[in-house]
Amino acid sequence: MVEVRRVDLPGVGVLHSFTTSAGIEVSVIAHRMGSRDLVTRLAGEEHAVASLRLDEDEARVLADLLGGTRIVEAIAELVDLPGVPIGWVTVDRDDALAGKTLGSLHLPDGVSIVALVRDDDAVPSPPGDRVVLAGDILVAVGPDEGVQRVFREVASGYGTVES
Repeated sequence: MVEVRRVDLPGVGVLHSFTTSAGIEVSVIAHRMGSRDLVTRLAGEEHAVASLRLDEDEARVLADLLGGTRIVEAIAELVDLPGVPIGWVTVDRDDALAGKTLGSLHLPDGVSIVALVRDDDAVPSPPGDRVVLAGDILVAVGPDEGVQRVFREVASGYGTVES
């Protein structure tokens, strides 16, 4: 198992780092203002081999590519049963559901939200009072038409997402 080290950086943010099996130290500095620095270097060396600053959206995309998508794909493989369609949608910052509770969605008969994925954490059967944030992934099961209707409501509201 990979050991992740955490160091608070007063006035800056938090540093998380780990060392790969190839001896490369990978560090992420999460700045208080939202940006992230990705830094790599040889373990024990002082100078960085590579450094990259990502804004919030770029960091979210990279996290999705490295983790969140993997969780949702695993759920899809497990639940890919004939007659039981599964779908997922990533909630964007300007979507009608962002900042509201799951209970504000009007789910058609036969459609259930079976998981909410945030960062690398999956919440199975999330409660209706769970607030949905931008970047969350909602996993739904049900008839294709109903699932698509829910996903349209997530994005635009269609006048059905309660305030």
